[in-house]
Amino acid sequence: MTRILFFTLFVIAAALGLAWLADRPGTISVEWLGYQIETSAFIGVVFLAIFVAAVVLVFAILRYLWTRPSAIAATLRQRKQKQGFDALSRGLVAIGVGDRAQAQRYAGVAQRTLPQEPLTALLKAQTAQLKGDDAAARRTFEGMLDNHDTELLGVRGLFLEAKRAGDEGAALVLAQQAVDRNPKLAWGVNALFDLQARAGDWDHALNTLAIARQNGHVDSKVANRRRAVLLTAEAHETEVFDPSKALILANEALRLAPSLVPAAEIAGRLLSSKGEVRAASRQILRTWSLSPHPSLAVAYAFAKPGLSPKDRLKRVEYLAKQTPDDLEAAVAIAQAAVQAQEWDRAREVLQPYLQDAPSARICTLMARIEGGSGDKGREREWLARALRAPRDRAWIADGYVSDRWLPVSPVTGVVDAFEWKAPADALGRPDETVQIDEWTGPPRDASAMLRESQPVLPPEAQDETAPAQDDSAVESPPVIEGMVKEIAVSEPVSTGTAAATEKADSEPAQAAPVKADGDATNEKRDARDGSTGGGTETKTTQTDAEDGKPSTSVLVPPGPPDDPGVAPETEDESEVSLERLRSAHIR
Repeated sequence: MTRILFFTLFVIAAALGLAWLADRPGTISVEWLGYQIETSAFIGVVFLAIFVAAVVLVFAILRYLWTRPSAIAATLRQRKQKQGFDALSRGLVAIGVGDRAQAQRYAGVAQRTLPQEPLTALLKAQTAQLKGDDAAARRTFEGMLDNHDTELLGVRGLFLEAKRAGDEGAALVLAQQAVDRNPKLAWGVNALFDLQARAGDWDHALNTLAIARQNGHVDSKVANRRRAVLLTAEAHETEVFDPSKALILANEALRLAPSLVPAAEIAGRLLSSKGEVRAASRQILRTWSLSPHPSLAVAYAFAKPGLSPKDRLKRVEYLAKQTPDDLEAAVAIAQAAVQAQEWDRAREVLQPYLQDAPSARICTLMARIEGGSGDKGREREWLARALRAPRDRAWIADGYVSDRWLPVSPVTGVVDAFEWKAPADALGRPDETVQIDEWTGPPRDASAMLRESQPVLPPEAQDETAPAQDDSAVESPPVIEGMVKEIAVSEPVSTGTAAATEKADSEPAQAAPVKADGDATNEKRDARDGSTGGGTETKTTQTDAEDGKPSTSVLVPPGPPDDPGVAPETEDESEVSLERLRSAHIR
């Protein structure tokens, strides 16, 4: 539009000028080199305009001819670039859909047309990854390190290759390089933090967390929580050899996250060991009011040394008043009452939780209460219910159930992933553990309580009640080749000892304890429920233990794989059912 306007104005001005000259006649005379030219002013002006136009035209033609080769080259370059960028676009699309053939084709075109383009190197590396050629991909990423524009792209590519190969050491170095070059890269800072936390390098992880917070990669609330978790983990490691430092770290963690149970447990334990009972109790009470946990109840009960079980019960009752409606409060009182042999008190606090599917821990506590009250039948009933009861809350992270808190998930490596909650599956399983007693030592399991409920006869009485053995039983049956096992008994094993039974429960892969018949020389081993030999009944001959002679081994054929063995004649149905309960581990 502007050009049209200027052209119109030029035409009007030229017409007006020519009209003005036509109204004013005159003569123009030019003498040059002996020649004289005379003409009118109007014609002279017209010829001058034609001459100027001709000069301009000739200059334009010459300029066009002079610049034509470069213009042709620029056109070719533009066409080549267009072809290259089109290949890059199509190649990246092929990478996205997983078309290896097309990706490789367009990668070659891009390499010919745009060799210096960063996206070309990226397309080449991703094509190699799609083909499964990790070595070529690493070479391509390593080549990117020499170019300032692609340096960080190469570092990230090598980092991903190291992660894919499971080389966390190389991944850690590459993540550190990325942070050193540009700390504003969120992926580098977050990756470095996760790797340092997974490796247990708490000090460097804390520094990386500070960098992440400074550059806005994580908000202050999350940063404080993660810092508290890292400080707690470091306090746990330094608690043994440097209690003072561990206490400082635990207190700092509680300042940042007052509800962090492991930090409160460590702080309470260390303060109690220093004789600061009031400070320890105050710290535990604060955390308990925010997140009740069994370990806090134990720490609070034993914060003041030298107390009797009844005094510990009073302390736990005071602790439970802070959260009267929480299940952990009732369980803590019940455990303390059981230790104090206050059976009625323990039964009273658990009564509201017995109506609708009580958990395995509550069922086990009720079994202990009934057993302490002398009702062995009710004790067996509650133990049986404990095996099928819903599971209790535990430390869970990414589907992994742990009996203790961990700062980092062993599945994903995420910091602060563990939560105190009930597992996803509602029903308890025999191979899962349930804490029932942390007050006086290691937790006891349901099978141990079942064994305690059974009367154990002295060896003399066992000898009297044992069925008579035929002398022919000592002789070995015919040996079948390929179906025999040699079993050597190095030391005598007596029936009814808690140590042997607990060993059988804790090591289910081994054979069950051997039952001795007193003076008899024959011993029968009943290997049940996955024991060595698949339920094989073996007989071994052993010399008198008092003689100190080495034992001899006897070759016997195994029984059927699923043969549970023959129960003695004195065994009734109740003992058989209890034996089934002993196979489940509830700790």
